[in-house]
Amino acid sequence: MRGICFEACDVVLHADAIHRGGGQVIPTARRVIYASQLTAKPRLLEPVYLVEIQAPEQALGGIYFVVNQKRGHVFEEMQRPEESYTCARKYLEGIENFGFSGQLRAATSGQAFPQCVFDHWEMMSSDQAAQLVTDIRKRKGLKEQMTRYPSLRRLRYNIFGL
Repeated sequence: MRGICFEACDVVLHADAIHRGGGQVIPTARRVIYASQLTAKPRLLEPVYLVEIQAPEQALGGIYFVVNQKRGHVFEEMQRPEESYTCARKYLEGIENFGFSGQLRAATSGQAFPQCVFDHWEMMSSDQAAQLVTDIRKRKGLKEQMTRYPSLRRLRYNIFGL
């Protein structure tokens, strides 16, 4: 989570000091924070890596094949004639990074050498994020649909008795 701030306003705690503790505050705060996150239309950001691949010229076909499979795009290609190597630079989304090195080496018969470095964050499309969240919830054995909270006004009434 990035760029988030929660303010607690008009908090009324129990008058007796023995009852004012984490047991009174934490469950209530957790429910309010969770509900406010869901009503704020959260978005998922995914890391994007800058990948530099060094390989001989005859391995370029295998590099482009794997890059296209992994939703990547090559934006720079430099040839080094003195070393007979080609250096390709591309962006690769974080989810697609899993298994990339193995697939690349298999497609180029071990001739390509990738090096990944974090470059920036990119917002995921809503369809892609929804599919990712559904897959994670399935893998963890949770219900596919997230818990829907009522409006914040009703939630405030239920939690605080106002």
